[in-house]
Amino acid sequence: MQNRILGTTMPVLEFSLGPNDAIISEAGELSWMSASIQMTTHTQHAGGGGFFGAIRRVAGGGSLFMTEYRAIGATGEIAFATRVPGHILPVEVAAGHEYMVHRHGFLCATSQIELGVGFQQSLGAGIFGGDGFLLQRISGQGTAWLELSGEVILKELAVGETIRVHPGHVGAFQSSVGFQIQRVPGIKNMIFGGDGVFLAALTGPGKIWLQTLPISKLAHQLMEYMPAQRGEQATEGGVVGGIVGSILGGMGNR
Repeated sequence: MQNRILGTTMPVLEFSLGPNDAIISEAGELSWMSASIQMTTHTQHAGGGGFFGAIRRVAGGGSLFMTEYRAIGATGEIAFATRVPGHILPVEVAAGHEYMVHRHGFLCATSQIELGVGFQQSLGAGIFGGDGFLLQRISGQGTAWLELSGEVILKELAVGETIRVHPGHVGAFQSSVGFQIQRVPGIKNMIFGGDGVFLAALTGPGKIWLQTLPISKLAHQLMEYMPAQRGEQATEGGVVGGIVGSILGGMGNR
């Protein structure tokens, strides 16, 4: 099996699979493939733990269904493209070398990789679209490819070293890194600071990958150009209504 990453702004990951080589992904990730590739979509795969593995994936923000792409009888090509501008990051996974990734970060993997819930916390209505904050755990044995949006910043934390990050900018980190969601200190900071209500505290040792363009932030910026959104803004009445609307809008962005 060979692979290469093509492009920069909107990269695509292309594989050349030998006979009987296989790659797995969540349903709906395929970009293109050759005729020798056979697709098999189900709720489990070789490393996924059966039905309970599927439940763990859903709890972690993933899809109920996984698709295996296998080259049958001849070599074949298959490709997976990113959904937003960003980067594709390969990581080697083994016992003791597991990873946490943001809920939309898993792109594809070799067949013995497992997906499950790594962290889940409800942050209240209006925060992250009301879905709370979710991380997927990537475990098993093999290689996984992650999709991180925007530019990617790598930081390596020493033992006990902590960095506080806006949750949307958390791309991935090694499972050795401690992770907590904390409230922004001070009521004025929470309401008027414009940085949201919560921060993620990551504590070493281990590597973390930060992404500069959270999908939630991109979606919030695009809403300004949507006709329905412009209509809603036009109906906000008075100074107080405008201030409250801006605060709630900023929280929803985060």
